[in-house]
Amino acid sequence: MKMFLYWGSASAFVRKVMATAHELEVADQIEIIDSAANPVLRDYRIGDSNPLCKVPAAKLDDGLCLYDSRVICEYLNDHAAGSLFPAPGPYRWQALRRQALADGLLDALLLIRYENLIRPAELRWEAWTDKQGEKVNDALNAMQQDVPADTQVDIGTISFACALGWMSFRFPELDWTKGRTALANWHAAYETRPAMVATRPRA
Repeated sequence: MKMFLYWGSASAFVRKVMATAHELEVADQIEIIDSAANPVLRDYRIGDSNPLCKVPAAKLDDGLCLYDSRVICEYLNDHAAGSLFPAPGPYRWQALRRQALADGLLDALLLIRYENLIRPAELRWEAWTDKQGEKVNDALNAMQQDVPADTQVDIGTISFACALGWMSFRFPELDWTKGRTALANWHAAYETRPAMVATRPRA
């Protein structure tokens, strides 16, 4: 397999793909293509692999295009005959649920970031930002009630770690760790995994 991946150094969704690739030991089969995805100034180069012009977007050497992070991660796991997507049963639904929660947390955070960074100041909607903030808080509290076991490594734990890491990276002032000691301790330990160290976000 050879995969060409449209990539962004700060994207948590890209990090999820690359952390998955590192865990599966197939990162060396991925060629990174830098891009500048933006909801307003769209990078149309990405459209060759994803008509939404969003990252991550992948193209295989046989021409098959894959998007978004969930699809690419599952493809990598299948290609490597990995176990990051558990077999059908309770552990699979737990992992997929955790991935959905982490992705939802990131979606809410991105909407807050876009509102404050991209929308003109005179058009910003405070109630919108406040309600996205409620989603963020509710998601974090749900994570605190569902801290993975130290031995668990799957698409759910990767997704949790990438979302929490991105929040620390982009929203340090919110200090999500406050009052969530168990989740914070789990995340701090998980971030020491080689796959996480190799994929930390940067501006």
